[in-house]
Amino acid sequence: MTTSKTNPREPHAQPYYITDPTPLPSHIPSVPEIGATSAPLLSASYFIGARCAPYNEDFMLCRSQSRTGETDCLKEGRRVTRCAISVLEDINKNCQAEFRKHWGCLDNENHDLSRCRLDEAPLNACVAKFLNLTKVIPNSDGTPINDYETPSFFQNKVRAKYEQ
Repeated sequence: MTTSKTNPREPHAQPYYITDPTPLPSHIPSVPEIGATSAPLLSASYFIGARCAPYNEDFMLCRSQSRTGETDCLKEGRRVTRCAISVLEDINKNCQAEFRKHWGCLDNENHDLSRCRLDEAPLNACVAKFLNLTKVIPNSDGTPINDYETPSFFQNKVRAKYEQ
């Protein structure tokens, strides 16, 4: 392939990041980024949802009532972020081994929750004990997933494999 300096559509890499240098308004408090990848966030998502529900509802209400766009709700969004950070810090402080094992499984199993039920049960028990948060599936009867006799077909296959 020959390159031509006259061809404006020639592919090339951009060695810089595009950022907006405009500072946030002073009435919006700063908050650090969560700094977690998708597997830890998925592992903790039900606990984040349980503890941060009031902040999430405020944010979603603001978004639905906003007339000018998302910038009206940055303050509420930062509250949600701070709450999520606090949940992740508490889980890491009290249940780090169980948490790492579960999100590691999710990372290895392509984020398939049903394939990680054996690692999920100890995490749920630890979080319930130390943080008083339970994993309840939305629009269900309120029973935590690990309290079912057979939460998934795959778990029964895995359990049979380990019990041999």
